[in-house]
This record gives sequence, structure tokens and C-alpha cells, in this order.
Amino acid sequence: MDSSSSQNPTDKGNTAQLCKMVSIDDTYAYIDLVRHPDGTVTRKPSSHPLKSTAPDLSHPTPVLSKDVTINESNHTWARIFLPRHALDQSSSSYAPLPLIVYYCGGGFVTLSADTIYCHDFCSNMSLQLSAVVVSLNYRLAPEHRLPAAYDDGVEVLNWVGKTNDEWLKEHADLTKVFIMGSSAGGNLAYHVGLRVAAAGVDQFKPLKINGLILHYPYFGGAKRCESELRLINSHLMPPWLSDPAWELSLPIGADQDHEYCNPTVGDGPKLLEKIKLLGWKVLLSTCDGDWAFDRQIQLANMMEEKGIKVERRIVIGDYHGEEATELPKQQKLMIALKDFVF
Repeated sequence: MDSSSSQNPTDKGNTAQLCKMVSIDDTYAYIDLVRHPDGTVTRKPSSHPLKSTAPDLSHPTPVLSKDVTINESNHTWARIFLPRHALDQSSSSYAPLPLIVYYCGGGFVTLSADTIYCHDFCSNMSLQLSAVVVSLNYRLAPEHRLPAAYDDGVEVLNWVGKTNDEWLKEHADLTKVFIMGSSAGGNLAYHVGLRVAAAGVDQFKPLKINGLILHYPYFGGAKRCESELRLINSHLMPPWLSDPAWELSLPIGADQDHEYCNPTVGDGPKLLEKIKLLGWKVLLSTCDGDWAFDRQIQLANMMEEKGIKVERRIVIGDYHGEEATELPKQQKLMIALKDFVF
């Protein structure tokens, strides 16, 4: 890509011309990548702080956490969160906890389950919802382009159903499972849901999936939608910031009208009928300051047209990802999540 070329803001070529404040190299730096003159990219050490686990009762945290291997050859792993009070319940009063399988965001190219924002979000969710959370650290692009992350997202569901992990066996209710993701993780949760519906739930027993939670789900398209145009010069989270991430995460040669990016194309709309037959419910939680807002609403409309029950939570005045770092707003989300899960 050449940062000196001109561009129509409704198209998805050179992202740099969309905002003079930020160069094309800055957009790559934002996602912890370096773009070289020959067009190749390399990964830098993460600019985002990481957080370690607290796996034993000697730690004062109200939520315990530990890391487990999912696929050693693919270097995928998950961080499990368990509220401390679950270990304090007597056997006579014990009730297993809902299980949320969670996928973090990062445009499929950055962030991880141990990034501090992802860790703290899942820890808070485990505490506030009184739930077991399994947060997957899936493979990232450009080293592993889509559908690698989708493959990992399905694999962790199979792992959860078969594992002998003590926390899951003793404290998770495998009949009350929700698939959830934020931003790129919301896209991942949607596509994992489609795959589960297509394969048939018998393949995932003893798990009983109750629904999908799509938090700021990350979608796009080859032509800018109205919400993208409205937010094109936003100083907070402009839509063109996602263009390099899509370029690096989609299959080589694909544009943003690929079905991984644009939920209106491919087999997705037809597979929604299978989700309807499974009786899943869906929570769409987003805001009017999300550049993908129109695409998210379009997907919700598609789901409802298929007969799927969709709960819409739309926050006015927020921007994409704000609830990950602003605790007062995150707490309001937690209330909505608890109402949905229970």
C-alpha cells in the first residue's frame, strides 16, 4: 500500500488518506505490527500489559484463574476463571455455575487472553455473573489467517466437553453454556455458532449451548456503510483502523465482502435457520459509536427474520471497545449479561 495515493472514502484501499492525523505505519503500529517496504509485516512485542494468573486460594483475589493447554501443536491455550465462593459452598447447597466460553478482541491480529483488559474483563464477568469463564487464546493473523481462529474456537468447545479439568468438572454447568466474544471475538463467536449449528449439537455433547453473546461484533464489507462514513474521522476508533487488520486476517486475495467479514454473504444467512431450530437466544450488545453499528443491526434483523430471539442492547454515545476499560460502563454491561444468562 502507498500512503501517497488518493482514495474515495467509500472504498477500502489505502487507509492512510482517510485521516491525515495518522499515517499507514501508525495503523500497523497500533496493532503491534511493523510494515516493511516490500509489503511484509513482522510482529512486535505487545504494547499492551499482560496479567498473570491467580490459581490458588492463597491469593486474595475474589476470582481464581489458571491457564490450560488446548492444542499443544497449535500453541493454543485458555484461561479459566472461577469465582472463589464456588470453592466455599457446601455440597448440600452446591449448584453448578453457568459456563461462558469467551473470545477476546484485537482484530484477529493482536491481543491475547492474558492481555490485562481481557483478563480483567473476564475476571469481572466471572465474579459479577457467578459463572465459570473459559477465555480462549486463539491463533492470530497474519501468521495464521482465518479460518484458523474459527477452528480454534470450535476446538475449545470440544475440549471443554471432554476435559477432566477439576474446575470445570466440579463447578461448571455444561447444560448452561453461552458462546461470547468481544469485537473480533464477537465475529468469532458468531462463526463458531454457525459451525456448531451446521455440524449438529450431538457432536458437542455433553455441552448444551443456550445462546450467543455478541459484544461489539466486528464485521465489515467492501463498501462503507452509513455508520462507517459517519465515524470516518473519529479520533477514538475510526473504521479505517480495521482495514489493515482485515487485509492481514482474511484469506489471501479476499476483500471485505468475504463471508468471514460480511455476514450477509456466503452460507451464514442460510445457517441461521439451524440456529433457530436449536432454540438459541442471542444478545447483541453494542453502541451507536461503533463503526460496524449498521452491519450489526443488519445481522440482528436477519436473525429475527429467521425467527431467532434477539435481545438488543444499544448504548447511545459510547464507542467501540469502551466497556473494556471504563469500569462504570462495564458494570452496566455486567447487569445486562446477568439478566440474559439467568
